Amino acid sequence: MSKHIVIDPITRIEGHLRIEAVIDDNNTVVDAYSASTMFRGIETILKGRDPRDCGLLAMRICGVCTGTHYQRSIEAVEHAFGVTIPKNARIVRNLIQGSLYVHDHVVHFYHLHALDWVDITKALEADPAAAVKEAYKWAGVAGVEPYMASEGEFREIKERVAKFVKQGRLGIFGNGYWGNAHYKLTPEQNLLAVAHYLKALDLQREAAKMMAIFGGKNPHPQSIVVGGVTCVQDIQNPARIALFKQLHKEFTAFIKKAYLPDVYMAGTMYADEALDGTGGGLKNYMSYGDFRLDDTGFYSSALLFPSGTVTGGDLGSYQPIDQSKIAEDVTHSWYEGAKPLHPYDGMTIPNYTGFGRKEEGVAYLDTEKKYSWIKSPIYDDTRMEVGPLARMVVGFAAGDARIKKYVGNFLTRGNLPVGVLFSTVGRTAARAIETELMADVMFEWIDELAANVAAGDLSTWTEFDFNTVSKNAKGYGMAEAPRGALGHWVRIEEGKVANYQAIVPSTWNAAPRDYQGRKGAYESSLIGTKVANPDEPLEILRTIHSFDPCIACAVHLVDTKGKALGVYKIGTSCSL
Repeated sequence: MSKHIVIDPITRIEGHLRIEAVIDDNNTVVDAYSASTMFRGIETILKGRDPRDCGLLAMRICGVCTGTHYQRSIEAVEHAFGVTIPKNARIVRNLIQGSLYVHDHVVHFYHLHALDWVDITKALEADPAAAVKEAYKWAGVAGVEPYMASEGEFREIKERVAKFVKQGRLGIFGNGYWGNAHYKLTPEQNLLAVAHYLKALDLQREAAKMMAIFGGKNPHPQSIVVGGVTCVQDIQNPARIALFKQLHKEFTAFIKKAYLPDVYMAGTMYADEALDGTGGGLKNYMSYGDFRLDDTGFYSSALLFPSGTVTGGDLGSYQPIDQSKIAEDVTHSWYEGAKPLHPYDGMTIPNYTGFGRKEEGVAYLDTEKKYSWIKSPIYDDTRMEVGPLARMVVGFAAGDARIKKYVGNFLTRGNLPVGVLFSTVGRTAARAIETELMADVMFEWIDELAANVAAGDLSTWTEFDFNTVSKNAKGYGMAEAPRGALGHWVRIEEGKVANYQAIVPSTWNAAPRDYQGRKGAYESSLIGTKVANPDEPLEILRTIHSFDPCIACAVHLVDTKGKALGVYKIGTSCSL
């Protein structure tokens, strides 16, 4: 007899996500549903406002990718006004966004995703001397020296964890599915991963400083404006550029000597799941492209990440992006609407119909009708996955030399076929590949900025006449966030925002079924997943976390009168 399980809330993510899965007698997922239980209303807040102010409000969509929403919103208005920013502004924006990428990817792997691969309790059984050998082994695969290779350090960390256990102070480690049969790392490998987990907690603060140097603050930077950037003194001060470069150098050392080796380690130990395609899902990938490399125009063809689509996991199916083919469907979402709409014409009108049946105190989604606050985006009437894996697949298929080099290096070092990318393991590996690529190219941008300023170019803003360009216009900011394709669309009438829509990465990935009953990326990725113990759905969490869900981006709650709606305490463990 099949079993219907509910995981709500999914923890170690941003926002509120509910997964319902149907598991057959062989403990294999045969059906799955993804639902958000928060309302999205940010677009309604922006209507009637000065379009130049949209970025400062739109960045509040998320507490993680604040600068990304900020920049996309600003770019949408710049596109509407036909404004091209100066070279210094382009480079600074790349550096702010690049800092977010390397920070976000490392934090995701260690602090949001690692516990799906790492059994904390097994680290207590490790031999610190053997852990040193493991450190050298996996760093050797990555072609570097290990970040930590001291027997004393590993012994100290083991003692710290043992002390936490003895005192009952495991905190976020307290409710894991420790001992689950689908944990595969050895005790020494677990100890190595825990050591890097703790080190990453310290280092992520330094990466956040990088964003603040040119962004003014973090989170919610303040230095990006329509037409360019305002951090003039930071650009002109060699000491500020040098500080940025030093912080980035230190963080890059951790990326290359700890993060990449740990991903090789996990990928090798879980190779069977990568090879059989566990978590592969849709295999339809889309990237809007991002990080302009020249100053030839607003949507330059010279991009670090190419734009395009790949369908069916076929690298020969690459096609360029046509933004007019994007639409959002609300058939299974708690909104009013009769057909898929392009974002310029999109509506955000709530239509909450509630849950379905209730059995033994558990309310289940009414999956035949509406069951999520997330809309269902489609591209050319096709469901798409977005994110680091999509960027690497699209870039590889587009023939981008840099991406082919980094993907090829990773697969060669790990002795892996390209097919392993189409899996949960591959999705996690792609994020690491991208992080190494981003870390390296940021050094090029830092030097490019320093050289341009030294040559006498101090321009940071393009002047424009707001009264002339703002009467009636529309534009979009389409690029990438760490979690995937992010677009902001704005329609302006008489100098005010007439309509505003944002489709974020987790809208693409976490969406419910569409008008044809087709699954979203999360839902599709869970089909065929083998669960060792239905009461401990570790494998489901592993695949969902591989997308790095940010549900707070996808949905928002607002009371237009400014009243507090309530305070809720959410438990830290997944309940069934």
